[in-house]
Amino acid sequence: MSNGDDDPTDADEVDAEDAADADAGELATTEDLDERCEAAAEALDAAATEADLDDVAATLDAIEADLPPVPEADEDDEDDPDDPHEEARSQLADLRDDLEAARGPYAEDVTDAIEAATAAIDDGDWTEQGEGEVVDAVGSFVDAVAEQIDVEAESPATFAEATTTLDTVGAAVEAAGLDPDADNETIAALVEATDALDSDIEAAQEWADLSVRETLQSEGYYDVLGHTKDYPMEWAALKEHEKRGNTDMVLMALDSLDSDFMEEHCLDALERMGPVAATDEAIETMLARAEKRDKPAIRILGKMGATEAVETLIEYVDADSDAPLQKVTFRALGEIGDDRAVQPLADKLLMDNDVVRPQAARALGLIGDTRAIKPLSETLKADDDANVRAQAAWALRQIGTKRALEAAVDHGSDATFVVQTELEKAREELDAAVPNA
Repeated sequence: MSNGDDDPTDADEVDAEDAADADAGELATTEDLDERCEAAAEALDAAATEADLDDVAATLDAIEADLPPVPEADEDDEDDPDDPHEEARSQLADLRDDLEAARGPYAEDVTDAIEAATAAIDDGDWTEQGEGEVVDAVGSFVDAVAEQIDVEAESPATFAEATTTLDTVGAAVEAAGLDPDADNETIAALVEATDALDSDIEAAQEWADLSVRETLQSEGYYDVLGHTKDYPMEWAALKEHEKRGNTDMVLMALDSLDSDFMEEHCLDALERMGPVAATDEAIETMLARAEKRDKPAIRILGKMGATEAVETLIEYVDADSDAPLQKVTFRALGEIGDDRAVQPLADKLLMDNDVVRPQAARALGLIGDTRAIKPLSETLKADDDANVRAQAAWALRQIGTKRALEAAVDHGSDATFVVQTELEKAREELDAAVPNA
């Protein structure tokens, strides 16, 4: 009778486990995965056809299939386990993005753009001049397409024929059976033609444009334009008003022009102008939008440094069900720098969302209030997320007092590079402030 140590069943199980471990180790070494990712990157750079790109996609799928799972955290270990294949996972994600960017263009991009142009013409409220401009735009488009493929269509003679002509051109593009590899230059030229068509239709005159332009003209909105006028003229004038810091004119355009295009550019102008645009009227206008949870308006209030918005923005700090709103709010509160936001933001250092939590730490650093040193220090020591720890260390450096820098340095070292970099910077700044520290 054999003892337990000689039990063949137990020995077989041990041997099987050892073999499985060996196989897992051989499945994908860090060096092997890095080499395969580099080879895939080279293949992507050399890819000249959609079939080549499909081969690269298959290679990336194979690499991903061979990646061991991310190590699970030990219940007794507060720190995340090291992932030896983290770099390979990152490379793989970047390669997939590059692969997607390398594809196309496709004939479907052209036909979709033609359908969008047709809808824009049907939805427009064109003046007589605008109808003529639409007809000319479609005519130019037909000529451009005819240089690339056979089209049984002529330039429209009347506005009523414009959309019918576009339908005919769209059918011709679809019937041409353009291949993204063999006909890539043709497709690219057609995409360029549809871009020109879209711009021409956008510039064509509508009744609403005419009445608004008359109002803007009477207010001197176009006076900043020289002899050469970019189209649409409203955009050209807006860019000039931004350069000159004419906040009232930017607000007039925002209020008057019923155009998503112009609204976006007006808001972008106010955001870029920042404190220059912080007039009472502008703050009031943006605050009214912010009260409806409008994220661009919240960003603008942050850039303006509008303390008038702090109470409204603090109400959104606890909007845990709307992470994008929280992120833009935290950033704005940090840029405004009002100490009323310190405690609400510090409370969010304990929230569960790993995407939003770093923004709370960063906002506290932007505000720079010393009351945030303790919660930031505790976050640096206890948070499991490396990005959160990095932002907490960064925030302590932004506060910049001796106590804040010491709180960062007292953390010691960190296994994550980005966190360790912040800690080393804090040590350097502390040594510079206190040479004998």
